[in-house]
Amino acid sequence: MTSHDHSTEPATGRTARSPIEISPDSKEPLYRQLRHALEHQILSGGMNPNVPLPSSRDLANELGLSRNTVNAAIQELVATGLIEARPRSGHFINTTLLADGPEKDETTRLSDGSIDWEAKIRPIPDRHLPQITKTKNWHTYPYPFVAGQVDPDEFPRLAWARALRTAMDPEHLPFSVRDAIDEDDPLLIDLLCQRVLPSRGIHVAADNVLITAGSQQGLDLLAQLLVGPETTVGVEDPGYVDAKHAFTRVGGRLVPLPVDNQGMIPPEDRLDIVYVTPSHHSPTNVTLDPSRRLRLLTHMRETDSLIIEDDYDSEFRYRGKPTPALKALPHSEHVIYLGSFSKFLAPGLRLGYIVAEPELIERMRTHRRYSIRHVPGHTQRAMALLIDSGQFHRTISRRRNHLRRKWETLTAALEKHLPWTVPFPAGGVSVWIEAPAGVDGRALAEECLRRGVVIEPGDPFFLTPEDNLNFFRLGFAAIDLEDIEPGVRLLREAIDELS
Repeated sequence: MTSHDHSTEPATGRTARSPIEISPDSKEPLYRQLRHALEHQILSGGMNPNVPLPSSRDLANELGLSRNTVNAAIQELVATGLIEARPRSGHFINTTLLADGPEKDETTRLSDGSIDWEAKIRPIPDRHLPQITKTKNWHTYPYPFVAGQVDPDEFPRLAWARALRTAMDPEHLPFSVRDAIDEDDPLLIDLLCQRVLPSRGIHVAADNVLITAGSQQGLDLLAQLLVGPETTVGVEDPGYVDAKHAFTRVGGRLVPLPVDNQGMIPPEDRLDIVYVTPSHHSPTNVTLDPSRRLRLLTHMRETDSLIIEDDYDSEFRYRGKPTPALKALPHSEHVIYLGSFSKFLAPGLRLGYIVAEPELIERMRTHRRYSIRHVPGHTQRAMALLIDSGQFHRTISRRRNHLRRKWETLTAALEKHLPWTVPFPAGGVSVWIEAPAGVDGRALAEECLRRGVVIEPGDPFFLTPEDNLNFFRLGFAAIDLEDIEPGVRLLREAIDELS
């Protein structure tokens, strides 16, 4: 027997319920089947606790059962305390019992077979690390100083759509739709080696390159293959939060490396791996000093250790010439290079690459096979066509010019309105601000939101966030140029409000 689903009727206040299934062929008594069905609906939130349960007469008529059978089921529920009788009102769900956590959870597990997933899922080793929390619906605020996002209007929509269509033409279709198992698009690899990497001073062959689903997947692959329990990993402090999580999740032991206005201070002791963002440090955007680059390379080579170079926002420099990548320097075999198309084209593309020695690339290729096999072929071929058409480099140039104007506007507005001096690095897509001691970046972010301004507190970038509350970050890639100066004025108002 199966009841029909009933919607709430305003005239009677009757609550909507899922169908109740009662089988006369079951070995379980009918009243016990009904009790379990009602119990499941109550515990799963399928019944409105503010209206009475259907009467025994209504349930009996609906299910084709005797009233004695229905009453027996209801009385068992009353005995468990899950429902209660109210004089002249009927039977109601006992919301007090439902609010009691342990008792309710135990009742649920005993009655409907729910699983205690907390007991089954392995513990999360990086639970103690801070996380970056983005403001939801940031794009609905008038002044979104968010980092890691782009202005959708600056994305080359027509060129990308054309590349996607062309990737479906007969000559490209096999590479767009094939199951490559553990291969990458040969055209994209060739164009990376010939037209993209040389601009960073990197000259390598095809067997030195692996395509990834963004730099984040690259980090995950490297962490899984190179990091284990007690592996020492030097990380910039402050530094990229997700990298710390990736290394900690596989058992790595993080060693903080301080950062000043010349970038990360190289380690003195031996570390197994050092993760560094030398072009534009995340989050301060300072560039690693040339002498420190040489010190780091020499130290890691002498100690037979590895460097993971995340070439963060290297394309966007507004003063002076870009510095070459660590991977471009002599004797850089110990350097593993992470690059990305996502950061400057669009984060949603999730397309990046790793440059390393062929032995490591081959191992990562095999490891990747058992997770995603490869990045979608259609996306790879479309990116190759975008590069081949010249639109890729034109987009970088146009984006750099737009961002330079935003950077100039933001730095001028901060110099005009901010009550303290801010050092401005030569590139990147955000400005890192150290406020005087006593300024709480979290409280400031909340006060700014009330004014329609989105900023990012800086404390999660540190391994000891509670000791570094007086930092925050202003991204300028996603905000409209004309909104920057008014947004900074409102930021100053928020600062004054909290002073």
